[in-house]
Amino acid sequence: MPELPEVETMVRGIRPHCENRRIESIEFPPCDRKPISIFPDRNSIKQLAGHTLQRVGRLGKRVILELDNLSVLVVEPRMTGLLLVTAPPTRDHLRVVWRFDPTSRPELASQMMFWDRRGLGTLSLLSPAEFAALRQRLGPDALDITPAEWPSRLAHSRRPIKVALLDQTVAAGIGNLYASEILHHAGISPKRSACNLSPQRIKRLHEAVQHVLHEAIRFEGSTLNDGTYRNALNQDGSFQNHHRVYDREGEVCPSCGQSQIRRIVQAQRSTFYCPHCQK
Repeated sequence: MPELPEVETMVRGIRPHCENRRIESIEFPPCDRKPISIFPDRNSIKQLAGHTLQRVGRLGKRVILELDNLSVLVVEPRMTGLLLVTAPPTRDHLRVVWRFDPTSRPELASQMMFWDRRGLGTLSLLSPAEFAALRQRLGPDALDITPAEWPSRLAHSRRPIKVALLDQTVAAGIGNLYASEILHHAGISPKRSACNLSPQRIKRLHEAVQHVLHEAIRFEGSTLNDGTYRNALNQDGSFQNHHRVYDREGEVCPSCGQSQIRRIVQAQRSTFYCPHCQK
């Protein structure tokens, strides 16, 4: 489930505790659940012990850990992965533990953990060239796209706009939940072809992307009924309390007060929208 707001919240949560910290050890606790994907292998990642984690950043839905040897450790949480600096929700799904030199900053967390309930997350150790190739494969970060750039991002796609927004080569970071919220805020039907958006609708789309994603970051992401997503301190996000359409099928639209929220399936994903507000 983690999308741009949740991953950005993770980054902001772990950054003060992890940047410019020397890694003493990297451990892979015993776990009898589905294993996460690790590239190239565990031993290569364990050899980062002794190096300094210089910078914590984000690339779309991925957390980027830059080391002093110029290598980059890319953590992709996928559906249920979390990066934490406090005790995880359970010990059974703990995948990786980075332990830092406790003498350098004793007031900070002594470790960072990757926890993943379903084992869908990935951990990739990349060279500078490999990381550059990854950046090139992805589209620009959704928050960085300007109003003037959106037309070219969408011009060649006949897909419904909701489906186009999920394409990480179009805009990195937007997932299923926030695509529905963005289109409702913009008053755009999720069924409309991406290439047929008028300049006025593209302007509203840009404003909605900025508003919804920044608000979700401010409220530290969305923790849904399954309780999977937690921030770096193992606490709930609260943007779920501000969802207008997502997972609200059958409820009266809070914007118009006239129509009920509908659910349809697009590209095998649920889409929620108001037929009155999003004609």
